[in-house]
Amino acid sequence: MTNIYGYVRVSSRDQNEDRQVMALRELMVSEKNIFMDKQSGKDFQRPAYIRMVKRMKKDDLLYIKSIDRLGRNYGDILEQWRILTKEKG
Repeated sequence: MTNIYGYVRVSSRDQNEDRQVMALRELMVSEKNIFMDKQSGKDFQRPAYIRMVKRMKKDDLLYIKSIDRLGRNYGDILEQWRILTKEKG
């Protein structure tokens, strides 16, 4: 069975995540499958992101509002893309 996940990241605690969460809800992502971090995108050492990736299985679907919400470093984003598509499937 395919699960649908959503990932939300804002850079600081005072930024508002509502726009990203609303977009995921419109895509019918279950609340229990929306993972949110309120910290910098400088690396991927983010608790919610790590939990989400551990839960994901082959053929699951991940929605992210925009690529910059995944991270700031293009090389790191490509590495995560490889992990999600090649290792996780």
